[in-house]
Amino acid sequence: MKNDPENLTIGAFARAAGVNVETIRFYQRRGLLAEPDKPYRRIRRYGEADVARVRFVKSAQRLGFSLDDVAGLLKLADGAHCGEARELGEKKLAEVRAKLADLVRMETALSGLVKRCGAARGRVDCPLIDALRGGCN
Repeated sequence: MKNDPENLTIGAFARAAGVNVETIRFYQRRGLLAEPDKPYRRIRRYGEADVARVRFVKSAQRLGFSLDDVAGLLKLADGAHCGEARELGEKKLAEVRAKLADLVRMETALSGLVKRCGAARGRVDCPLIDALRGGCN
């Protein structure tokens, strides 16, 4: 009974899903995961479908989807709404690409400033500090 994948305590469920118990409770409060009925004087039990659902949530989060996005994806998870899921994916991809472009701009600016710092030996003012004081672009 202890290792039955359809009879998991919340602790065993959390371990199987690779999260902690508080994450399970948080997902329940957010409506991402149903809280099973509690039999009279007994503890709630979870199953493999619950584990799969939490893994889905964590996978989506790793791709940058917010919990609100994940809730939307879960509603589409029956497979009949691939077009809608694709739209959400395309939106997230555009956001990721915009962030990457911002990071490349930041990397270029910071790299130039760091190089200038290295070349500014003997100067009293640091080019990096000066640029930050002046509102570096």
